[in-house]
Amino acid sequence: MEILKDILSPIGKNLLGFDMLIFIFAIGTLCYYIIARKLANNIYKILRPQGFLPEDDDEKQIPIPSKKELVKMRERSFSYYTMFVNLTSIFPLLGILGTVLSLIPMVPNIDTMKHNFLVALTSTLWGLIFSIVFKILDGFLSPRIEDNIKTLDLYLTKKKKNKLEERP
Repeated sequence: MEILKDILSPIGKNLLGFDMLIFIFAIGTLCYYIIARKLANNIYKILRPQGFLPEDDDEKQIPIPSKKELVKMRERSFSYYTMFVNLTSIFPLLGILGTVLSLIPMVPNIDTMKHNFLVALTSTLWGLIFSIVFKILDGFLSPRIEDNIKTLDLYLTKKKKNKLEERP
């Protein structure tokens, strides 16, 4: 029980320091994930309701936004997803940054070594934890984004082909 206290005590103390920056960054990243997931699901529901595939001839029964609207939705979804992926990749760097910022002041004064070393470790810990969590979430979102891109490309190709065939 004493070991657990020794581990949790510095983590709790450091939450108000550099670790708070990591948590704020994590909240922002989570917001991008939620928006990207929502946008991706909206496109998915439009393009694949009840097994709809672009090759089906029953398109007229399913209300589908215009080509421009679909492309705009895909671009918006992809931009949020790209931002989410980029933010996720920064978490290990934030952890390492916290470590370096905490260890630099230790050089001239060995008395502050214990406190700074604990700050360094907790910053690295949170950076790695959030990196892992958001990488797992990316694993769920990435296939949906890629599927939406492929499905919409198929749909737009079919629409273009149908318009060309309709011309006299």
